[in-house]
Amino acid sequence: MNFDLAIDRNRTACEKWDNVPTVFGAPDVLPMWVADMDFSAPPAVIEALHKRVEHGVFGYTFPTESYRGAIADWMKNRHSWTIQQEWIQFCPGVVPALSLIVDAFTEPGDQVVIQTPVYPPFYRVVQEHGRELIHNPLRLSEDGDYSMDFEDLENSFSTGNVKMIILCSPHNPVGRVWSKEELERLASLCQQYDVLVVSDEIHADLVFEQGGHTPFAALSEDAEGRSIICTAPSKTFNIAGLNTANMIIPNAQLRSKFRKILNRYSIGSITPMGAAATEAAYREGEPWLDELLVYIRGNMELVRNYAQEHLPELKVFMPEATYLLWIDFRQMGLSHEELTRFLVHEAKLGLNSGASFGKDGEGFMRMNLACTRATVQEALSRLHQAIEVWRKA
Repeated sequence: MNFDLAIDRNRTACEKWDNVPTVFGAPDVLPMWVADMDFSAPPAVIEALHKRVEHGVFGYTFPTESYRGAIADWMKNRHSWTIQQEWIQFCPGVVPALSLIVDAFTEPGDQVVIQTPVYPPFYRVVQEHGRELIHNPLRLSEDGDYSMDFEDLENSFSTGNVKMIILCSPHNPVGRVWSKEELERLASLCQQYDVLVVSDEIHADLVFEQGGHTPFAALSEDAEGRSIICTAPSKTFNIAGLNTANMIIPNAQLRSKFRKILNRYSIGSITPMGAAATEAAYREGEPWLDELLVYIRGNMELVRNYAQEHLPELKVFMPEATYLLWIDFRQMGLSHEELTRFLVHEAKLGLNSGASFGKDGEGFMRMNLACTRATVQEALSRLHQAIEVWRKA
């Protein structure tokens, strides 16, 4: 694959590029924010979509046995996790699924734990349903390593009011791939205090060390019975706009309850395009993905090495997964508002504000590196020039 090929995404109703003036208040910002890629989807996916379009009829569609089989085979081959096809429940997206899960499995006033800084919708799906949000902040070492704070987590669980934890695995934005030992310790606490685990594993395929990710439900029989695993091909194969996600729910009672909430809101119909793309991606997209991960890792190393040589004010956190780079700007001594203005109006860069991931993210920025090497080089040039001017001010 030629990942250096620049594809013009302007004037395609593209959230990432066409919405820059609205999001950042400036038209000349280089967008490296929202989590989709600037790369074409795998050739097998495009071919499958062409074939589906040529058929010419786009009526109501359901997840077939072949569709479910593609997902099951992918989980077994990529993540060494054997699942049953009946465990798979379609939903148009992971975030809608999280909202439905909070609605179905908790009551107003129940407590739900999230591990901050974390993906912003985690806050929203809890608070907008009238549940109490409990923060379990990740620990950050002087070496820049994030870890779970199990002591704080158990303190929250021990109140008896926590009914659910929404786990981000791998973690967005810090890029941690939780070790099996860390997940087993979490699973033990959830078993002890009877807490439901909703594990967002949408970035699981984007792990740089293949085999490094452990699906939470694969840990033990108890973990399997108390978890809902949220997956999607969207981040992996850059098909987020096709609105296709799959919840893997081994526990029959949990699965039945989830289906009821889907029916209540008349959600759950897959599109013919989403079905075709998903099956093709999981059946034939692995070689493309393997090449992609090498290319993205190269982008990340470029940023890290450049920062070490030219931008000592910044600390770049090399992720174990995702195409999202978590960068520490705190040594610049700027407030959240000042840092945002500096990046947008001086560096002309559009990044995700760390503050949007919670208070623990203030002073950080998230940079999307699923883009051409030339885009990364342009971003570094802009950032370097802006910091040079800032140093002299």
